Formats: sequence, structure tokens, C-alpha cells
Amino acid sequence: MFIVGTGPGCPGQMTGRAAEAIARSKYVVGNALYLEMLGEMTAGKELVVSSMGREVERAKKAVELAGQNVVSIVSGGDAGVYGMASIVLEIVDRSGADIDLEIVPGVTAATAASALLGAPLSSDFMVISLSDLLTPWAEIERRLGAAFSLGIPVVLYNPKSMRRPENLNIALAIASRHLPPGTPVGVVKNAYRDGEQVTVTTLEEIASDDRFVDMHSTVVVGGKESRFWKVGSDVKGIITPRGYDRKYVY
Repeated sequence: MFIVGTGPGCPGQMTGRAAEAIARSKYVVGNALYLEMLGEMTAGKELVVSSMGREVERAKKAVELAGQNVVSIVSGGDAGVYGMASIVLEIVDRSGADIDLEIVPGVTAATAASALLGAPLSSDFMVISLSDLLTPWAEIERRLGAAFSLGIPVVLYNPKSMRRPENLNIALAIASRHLPPGTPVGVVKNAYRDGEQVTVTTLEEIASDDRFVDMHSTVVVGGKESRFWKVGSDVKGIITPRGYDRKYVY
């Protein structure tokens, strides 16, 4: 059984091992959106399709099928980062199922967004999901305060949805307590997929108007050392210096 991280969604961003795992599988299990993104890679496969919110059901079905078949359960980004790896392993652990299992890593949203923004995550950074479906919001707020107080870049996953439109605004207000208004912020929507949009702004500007952010976006809030990457007067992205300037002349 393979637990496959499919990356941002474009097959070209998948690892070779991920493609190999899917090719070897009789069954491919996953959310309808992620299966659709695989395109021709699933041709000839038995597909087990489910919707968001049915992760437990999906994982149990994959484990059941893996008893007699080669199965890939796919997860967008990296399966071990807010993905399917944890629930599959929990089910295997609790059931005592004896199956061969491999977790195949993938490009997660933080690194995909970082590449499109320049180099905002070149040193220490943190990733926090703003989804409170599985984590109480009070705990998310506590983590946000601790993260932003460190002055390092913070990547926000699941920043906004129709059910929780205010979560990002609250997170940015917490960031504003610790960071200057001009702190660089990058927003990447649909990274490496159709409809890709890359926006570079400031903490002050996005805190005053975050309407362009949606559930398909990843928000990168720069740290105290982050700065805009410019060519002339044009802002191209964000750089967080790693510290080479303190040790080398260049």
C-alpha cells in the first residue's frame, strides 16, 4: 500500500516515486479533486472516489483493499503534512492490519508557494493551519501568538473558507502585534495549477483587505528579517536572508 503525496496538483511537480506507486497500483483512492488532477495517470485503474470530510471512510477503505491488492491512497501536497498519512497509520495501528506500507513524500504547499515567491523560507519558519475542524480555535490562536512572537516567517494553510471567513483576519491581527506594518506577505493561489496567482503585499495591506484570499491560497507572512526582492523598482517576490551577509562578502 502506498500513501502518496501528489504535490501541488500538476503532474510535473510529482516525484518519480509517486508516479511509480500509482502506476503499480490496481486501486487508487482519493478525494475527487486530487484524482481529477492526476489525469491520464489513473487510466485503467479502479478508482475509489470520495469527497472532503470523508477522510476516515477513505482511509478505512484503502486499508481494507490493501489486504489483497496494491493500493495508492493519494493526498495533495505531502501526505504527512496535513494529509492522509496520519489517519491511515492510525487505522492500521488500531486494527493491527499486517500490510506492507510506504509513505511517498510530495511537494507541500509551503515549499510550492515559497518557490513562486522567491526565497521567503530560507531559514527557520513555521506552518500553521487555520482550519479549526480538528483543532480548537483557541489552540490555533495560542500557536499563532507563539509563532509570530519569534519573528520568523509563518506559513498559513487553509486560510479561509465560506464557513470560516474571519480566521485569516484574526491571524493577521495577531501577526500585527509582533511585526511591523510593512512586513512582506506573499499569497499564492492555485500553485502550479490552472488559475495560478501570485501576490506580494504588506502585512498592513492584507490585514485591511484579505478578500482575494480563498481556500485554494497559501499565505506566507515574512519574519523580521524578510524583505522585498526587487529588480529596479519592481517587486518580484520576498527574500528572507539566511545570514550569509554576516559571514561572507559578496
